[in-house]
Amino acid sequence: MFVLLLVYLGGVLTIVSPCILPVLPFVFARTEQKFLTGGLPMLVGMAATFAGIATLAAVGGAWAVRLNQYGRWFALALMAAFALTLLSRRLAEWVSRPLVALGNRLLPAQGESNQGSIAPSLLLGMATGLLWAPCAGPVLGLVLTGAAISGPNAHTTLLLFAYAAGAATSLAVAILVGGRALVAMKKSLGAGEWVRRALGVAVLVGVATIVMGWDSSVLTRLSLGGANRLEQSLISRLQPQAAPVGRNATMFISSSTANAMATQIAYQPGADLPVEGELPPLAGATSWLNSPPLTPAMLRGKVVLIDFWTYSCINCLRSLPYVKAWHDKYKNHGLVVIGVHAPEFAFEKDLGNVRHAVGELGITYPVALDNDYAIWQGFNNQYWPAHYFIDSTGRIRGHHFGEGNYAESEALIRRLLKDAGDADLPPLGGESARAAGVQAPGDQEHVRSPETYIGYERAANFVSPGGALRERPHSYRAHALSLNQWALAGDWTVGAEKAALSKAPGKITYRFYARDLHLVLGPAADGRPVRFRVQVDGTNPAANHGTDTDASGVGLVREQRLYQLVRQSQGVGEHVFSIEFLDPGVQAYSFTFG
Repeated sequence: MFVLLLVYLGGVLTIVSPCILPVLPFVFARTEQKFLTGGLPMLVGMAATFAGIATLAAVGGAWAVRLNQYGRWFALALMAAFALTLLSRRLAEWVSRPLVALGNRLLPAQGESNQGSIAPSLLLGMATGLLWAPCAGPVLGLVLTGAAISGPNAHTTLLLFAYAAGAATSLAVAILVGGRALVAMKKSLGAGEWVRRALGVAVLVGVATIVMGWDSSVLTRLSLGGANRLEQSLISRLQPQAAPVGRNATMFISSSTANAMATQIAYQPGADLPVEGELPPLAGATSWLNSPPLTPAMLRGKVVLIDFWTYSCINCLRSLPYVKAWHDKYKNHGLVVIGVHAPEFAFEKDLGNVRHAVGELGITYPVALDNDYAIWQGFNNQYWPAHYFIDSTGRIRGHHFGEGNYAESEALIRRLLKDAGDADLPPLGGESARAAGVQAPGDQEHVRSPETYIGYERAANFVSPGGALRERPHSYRAHALSLNQWALAGDWTVGAEKAALSKAPGKITYRFYARDLHLVLGPAADGRPVRFRVQVDGTNPAANHGTDTDASGVGLVREQRLYQLVRQSQGVGEHVFSIEFLDPGVQAYSFTFG
């Protein structure tokens, strides 16, 4: 219930965001009618349609995207026609004639007015729901990401409807207040016809705003930071710090940029160990690597470490050497490590990709592919990476989210092994975790740039003129950058989770502040490698090159994974990064820093 309340309040806060502006003309256009038959049906239709379309869009399938795009164009045409009826009373009477006739058939009461018919308002609301593209603040970002993972289901739709209902509530207040204001104007000034025409013009402007893409580009950049701060405050106040296990609890997901916030360990040496729940079933895994399928019953008598990870996550990669070291050190003393691979991007669901990554990373312990997020939801997990410590009787006795606290984690493992009866453990301070290249510890003290997604679904701080055009090729131009802003140059197609280069050359620029810069990339759709060249502040990176480039900045995208492109050798500061792709087809997903 607290999650529904959080999401509902997040929707209420959209009234203070400029992203609500394109739908306000449609809302105020119903103020002349009774609220129960005019405004309320429109808002219900808007909320229901937005929830349904957002549920489909969250699946990420191309067919759903196309459906949404066709729906938007149909809705735009409907809205334009509606605006014309506001501008011309004669046209309005002609258009409404079939509805009046239908209403007269449906309403049996003789002499009763058709003003009570809710069908036109409901239809208008459904069209508005197709068009509404709210700025993705923290609350909606959590909902959409969770929806993308769990797919279309009743709970996903309920959360999205709660968000839309929150927005509808604040719009209902606007209708009631705005309606009284319009009635007062008409009575005092006799301006009813002019008000009607002004609303028609406003609706046409709203349609033009959406056609030009300003609702998702310009208005997103204008979005009030105060609204996001209010939403984040709601999250921090209402999201409980409860035990992480609850099979029927709501699942949300945090990106790897939440690492610093998430880092914690529910264990202190010498303290009593809590019991946080039972080891959930592992049957939801779609495949297993390095092992046959495992069950809680098979693991009884063993101490188990569950490591939620995904192979393009920088925080997961940096914690991996420690997990591997614990496996090597304690596997003969009763420890079983299970890596639960929970994908963030679609390419991480591919068994071949994961098998290749597991081999390249030298992982020899069992890996469960959790493509449907069944195990994730069984733990009610929220983070990458996340470690859960299970004793020999199958009870969860501690957890840790994010990087760090490795000594405390190992101490907890040792205590559980001793409690299981192994008194002859290897001494502490033996072989240390081997961490090099991209897996080396990050420089979190100097990181001032956040994880940044390139696909439009979660993109932020994109400043190429005109904003991102969804799902169609477009020629983008570079732009002057402030800190943490980025831009595309060249012909790109921006999708929900990635941008693909339509033809070479193409460039991405980013002004960042961190020691390391990483970019999740993939080759062309047909698998052809893509050549690239990196520059920092307009020159070759030299000693500041990453593990996937040389001193001249040259590199090659051969596979879908995280690429380390910059590692400053000394003096972390603010720099402009650019990567130019010399071949078409490259797929760019997200920036991370360290």
